[in-house]
Amino acid sequence: MLPLLALPMLFAPAPLPAQAGAAPYVVAESGRAFGRLQEAVDAIGDGDGTIRIATGYHRDCAVQTAGRVAFVAAEAGRAIFDGVSCEGKAALVLRGRAARVDGLVFQNMRVPDGNGAGIRLEQGNLDVANSLFRNSEEGILTANDPAATLTIDRSTFSRLGRCDRGLSCAHSVYTGEYGRVVVTHTRFEKGSGGHYLKARAREVEISDNSFDDTQGTATNYLIDLPSGSTGRITGNLLVQGRDKENYSALIAVAAESRDNPSRGLVIEGNRASIPQGIGRSSVFVADWSGEPLAIGANQIGPGLKPFEKR
Repeated sequence: MLPLLALPMLFAPAPLPAQAGAAPYVVAESGRAFGRLQEAVDAIGDGDGTIRIATGYHRDCAVQTAGRVAFVAAEAGRAIFDGVSCEGKAALVLRGRAARVDGLVFQNMRVPDGNGAGIRLEQGNLDVANSLFRNSEEGILTANDPAATLTIDRSTFSRLGRCDRGLSCAHSVYTGEYGRVVVTHTRFEKGSGGHYLKARAREVEISDNSFDDTQGTATNYLIDLPSGSTGRITGNLLVQGRDKENYSALIAVAAESRDNPSRGLVIEGNRASIPQGIGRSSVFVADWSGEPLAIGANQIGPGLKPFEKR
């Protein structure tokens, strides 16, 4: 089921283009208004500030190199960043001390290397809430920052990912070697390639989300922890679809390396299923780590093997 807190955004009335002649970006602390997002970010500099973003379509982008910046929609779900990326990466390229994104929509992000994202996080903590990522190559892509945390809450990732053109795959969310990744009350759906959530973090908290692959195309794992991880995967709904590039598992642990410990990773209270009459089987949790995982009670549908060592 779609997390209820995501519903208002998906059904919000379509906004008009950002009003011509009006400055769409306001730094809340100073009241100063700017015509370009980069100007507002630069005005905050190495300080702390909140940028209120007007309702409408914004063909704009920005790079944050310092400070703590909050990017907040004036009206949740109606400030839309559409198809423009900075540095050939994303609408928001974040490498300051920390950032927060609340109520924004990112769509139609495509770049030459196939990793066009709503957000490229290169360092620092990031909190994302009440936001929608859709119709792009990637939703959120991060570099490595072992001291930092990425938190995603009450958001939706739809029609994202790709594995084509001879390029490395892109995913709905792909995190590098972050210290901690927290994903809660969020919906993943209609993937167009790659994995839905791929995280190389040492620790994860993936709780109370829905992974709905029923309308996915050429997708892979629903949750991929390719380097192993500790933490918790709890209370999620996971439904594998029919059109798969790789249908061998829903959750994969340490499929690429054992760089992180996985001992004690808790996987419990989840509901998982595959389509009836599909003529194939799959595995709920596939584990390459060789370490004891803490797999508790989960509701596993027909055709799914609960666990397999690989």
